[in-house]
Amino acid sequence: MNLSVVISLCGGLGLFLYGMKVMSKAIETVAGAKLRHFLEIFTTNRFTGMIVGLIFTAVIQSSSACTAMVVSFVNAGLMDLFQAAGVIFGANIGTTVTSQLVSFNISKYAPIILLAGVVCVMFAKKQKVKDSGEIIVGFGILFMGLQTMSSSMSSLKTDPAVANLLLSIDSPLLATIVGMLITTIVQSSSVTVSIVLLMAQQDLLTLPMCLYIIMGCNIGACTTAIIASLPGKKDAKRAAMIHLWFNIIGTALMYVVLAVAMDPVIRFIQLFSADNGRFVANAHTLIKVAQVIVLLPFIKPIVKLSIATVRGEDRKIGYRESFQLKYIGSKVIFNPATAMIEVVKELDRMASLASENLNRAMNALVTLDEDDIEEVYKVEENINFLNHAITGYLVQINQLPLPIEDLKSIGAMFHVVNDIERIGDHAENAADAARTRKENGAVLSHDALRELGEMMDMVNTIIGYSMDIFAKSDETHLQDVIELEDKIDLEERRLQENHVKRLAAGECTPEAGMIFSDIVSGLERVADHATNIAFAIKEEEDNLNAAKQGALPIKEAKQ
Repeated sequence: MNLSVVISLCGGLGLFLYGMKVMSKAIETVAGAKLRHFLEIFTTNRFTGMIVGLIFTAVIQSSSACTAMVVSFVNAGLMDLFQAAGVIFGANIGTTVTSQLVSFNISKYAPIILLAGVVCVMFAKKQKVKDSGEIIVGFGILFMGLQTMSSSMSSLKTDPAVANLLLSIDSPLLATIVGMLITTIVQSSSVTVSIVLLMAQQDLLTLPMCLYIIMGCNIGACTTAIIASLPGKKDAKRAAMIHLWFNIIGTALMYVVLAVAMDPVIRFIQLFSADNGRFVANAHTLIKVAQVIVLLPFIKPIVKLSIATVRGEDRKIGYRESFQLKYIGSKVIFNPATAMIEVVKELDRMASLASENLNRAMNALVTLDEDDIEEVYKVEENINFLNHAITGYLVQINQLPLPIEDLKSIGAMFHVVNDIERIGDHAENAADAARTRKENGAVLSHDALRELGEMMDMVNTIIGYSMDIFAKSDETHLQDVIELEDKIDLEERRLQENHVKRLAAGECTPEAGMIFSDIVSGLERVADHATNIAFAIKEEEDNLNAAKQGALPIKEAKQ
């Protein structure tokens, strides 16, 4: 084998890998958010999860990307292990679509496909058309790489040394290991199976060895999910292990079938395979479908096996524990397609801390409990840490190729983290007031305490509604937030008037009166921040649409 053939093979492989990466990333950018939403909604049971996993992987052309996303979902608590198992099973079938496409001889049209994509990218004015062009460019590069590799491999057939070496692979275990190692290195079973397909077309591999290499590819494809799960929680690791155990058990079963009926299996696949390339593609699909059919009824035992493999429980992060990110950061899974979900989860957690701290501070204002006052200050430090950490993470991911829908909402996230931090500041202000009241002996009247309690109930309600709207995209209470914010504004004015009357009647001291007035004003501003959170995403989208139309952006909610 001369040097020019090696260079040509390497170049073709490089084009194939790069084309697949460009295509997958472009598809995730164009449709990633919608596909992710699809993945979240339709995974309620093993059957729908399997179908969703199949469709998702067939669209983005990468089971590794799908399983890595599933691992991220499990890590964020958006999907349990049984739902994840169904999606992973489907992804194993979906990944065979790539080899099916490769088996059809469309490489000769690759230059035209590539040119069409380049024209879209360079000359289209609409961003969506440009992004779609990126998909076409990736598709064209992929098949250009295949064409280059195919041309190079045709010359290998005439090289006796290379042909004899490849044809000498007659050990099922060796073939499986080869497939596993190559897939582990290139991080894609689609790439390895495509190479096997091209070799089979040139009669460089025997059909039985093709089957064993394919099974090795399936096991090697688990590497991406395993690596992605390493920094995550126990359940994230278990989700990756479900993928691994599925392929190990499925391979073991296929070994038994092939040991008993190799010739009948090969003849069966050849019935609807026009050539050796189609044989490899059809074998890849049939192996996966057979494994899923056999193992789907045994999802529960496989999930239990993954739990037994990854033992123990995660240490829970309580509200008292400071300076830790639970869903995002350097020590957890990062996937561009799920980055914004993890941000929302972290913001929801931060909002819970701020809301609990505000209630703790208001309780301390009544009880004058020094432990509660100190706890407010400690939690406020944690909220400040989360503010800086989440903001830094948003800046980081803003530079990455996120799905288009996520890019639209990232600006709103900066506002939300600021609003939550301000709610935390008002809790600290209330703790300061509690300490002042304790040190100066300021006495709040029974009516004042009752009014503060009633207003706090209203504030708790609006915070709860707002976070449901933001974190769960549940707009059921959108109108309630608007009405409640107006009521809280009126309530603040009413309580200030009542306060003036009590001062005039000598029912409370000036010191206590100042505390009351500041707290009531602070609670009204907390309601404003909650309203900002409820409308953050909607306002960001409206501002972007207005900007596109040349109109002025809508007025921001009160600060």
